Parts: sequence; C-alpha cells; structure tokens
Amino acid sequence: MAIASFAGTVKAQAPEKEPPPPLDQYERVYFNEAEWAFVMAACDRLIPSDGNGPGAIDCRVPVFIDRQLAGDFGKAADWYMQGPFDPAANPTLGFQSPLTPAEIYRQAIPVFQDWCSQTHGDRFENLEAAKQDAALTSLQKGEVGLAPELRDFFQFLLANTKEGYFADPSYGGNQDMQAWVYIGFPGARGAFTSWPGRENAQYPLGPVSISGERA
Repeated sequence: MAIASFAGTVKAQAPEKEPPPPLDQYERVYFNEAEWAFVMAACDRLIPSDGNGPGAIDCRVPVFIDRQLAGDFGKAADWYMQGPFDPAANPTLGFQSPLTPAEIYRQAIPVFQDWCSQTHGDRFENLEAAKQDAALTSLQKGEVGLAPELRDFFQFLLANTKEGYFADPSYGGNQDMQAWVYIGFPGARGAFTSWPGRENAQYPLGPVSISGERA
C-alpha cells in the first residue's frame, strides 16, 4: 500500500525577537546610577536625535559603553599596563595613564559633574542643551580640572560613543542597525563580486548583522 506523502513545502518561521527593555529598565553591568545618568545625557549630545538620522540614544549606545567597560576593553586586558607611567607627558607619546578605561570613567565623571555644578549651576544631565554642549567643549579642551591620569576621558567617551553607534548590534548598540541603514552600510553581507568598480553607486540592499538579522 502506497503511503501518500505531503508534497507541500512548509516554511519555518523564525521566532519573533523580543525587543530589548527601555533604557531606563536596562540592567547595567558596570555603571552605577549616577554614572549612567551622565553617560545617557552625554551620548545624547555627542550624537543627538534632532538631525536627519538616529541619535545615540535611539541606537542604545550607552548599553554598548556599559558592556565595553565591564569587559576586556574596560579592564585594559590586552594593553601593556606595567609602567613606567608619565600622565603629564606629551599626548603624542600615547596613552600614559596607570588607570584602565573603566577606572578613568569612574574617576573622571564625578570630577566633571562637580565642575558642571560649580560652573553651570547643576549636574550635567540637568543642564539645558546649550550648556551641555559648552561643558563638553570645555571637557574636550582640558579645562575642567581633570588630573593628568584622567585626561583621556573625553577621547574615550567620544570614541566609545562612535563605536557604539556603528558597531554590530550584538555588542549592545546600533539597535536594529539604524546607523547602518542611515549611512547605507551593508553590514556583514558576504557577496560583493558584482560590486568592484562601481564607485559612488548606492548599494541597493539593506544591512545584515553578524547574527544574520536583516534591516
């Protein structure tokens, strides 16, 4: 007796991805509450949401920074950290602090917050946008009284914000590949054999993350 076989093709449906919690419900792995409030506000001014593309908060950049500081980068696990150190040396000589990036964040944020309170009348996250921008400019110029071993704080903050904005979403930032969509970056696509030589042409396909998600 012949047994009838089901010839139809059943397409498996991938389970819907659960959205991440709102940033105010995110369980931090490094920052304390006060540090988190500062980083949220600083990221919002470094890449604001008032332009044509997504802002740092839209892309959950603070989550990226929090995770990085809790990991190897924050611990300077792959850096030579045995000294000798000369924090006051010319910056062109490279990183000179005996502190790890995570320690620099932890020690620099309260110093900067005190400066904001004395200079602008309140903590950074409570200032209006124009005063926040002015405060960040002073921080960038080294005018806020940070000790020499903390002088790389602004450079770390800015670089980590950019990294979180453009990194693969698996690292916590660039939520839904919004930044990649905005700039037309294809992400982890692996087939570009027909593309060499086509300079200044817009790539027609949306980005793909390392995990295979598409935007």
